[in-house]
Amino acid sequence: MREQVKVIKIIGNLNATTSQEFRQKITDILVSGAKIVLVDFQDVTFMDSSGLGALVLAFKTLRAADTKLVLCSVNEQVRILFELTNMDKVFEIFPSQEAFNQVLVSKN
Repeated sequence: MREQVKVIKIIGNLNATTSQEFRQKITDILVSGAKIVLVDFQDVTFMDSSGLGALVLAFKTLRAADTKLVLCSVNEQVRILFELTNMDKVFEIFPSQEAFNQVLVSKN
């Protein structure tokens, strides 16, 4: 099961400048045949509406391919943005990669 999980680690900002690169990573992962994509926000310092839009697009693209998108290690600024837009109800968010891995192991 572990090989079907791909981790994307975002560093710095997820905004208009970096969202194109993020979308490309999602496309590459789709081709690889992963069943779960974990986006690690541990090193994200800022996310704007463009970044949120890229995440929503990734979520829809992956869901259409029967692949799950989950997030982890979301900081306060990003969490507030998710809550204000109700995206915290859409995305499954784990406190850390370790917490995600524990849930993954317990399901198998």
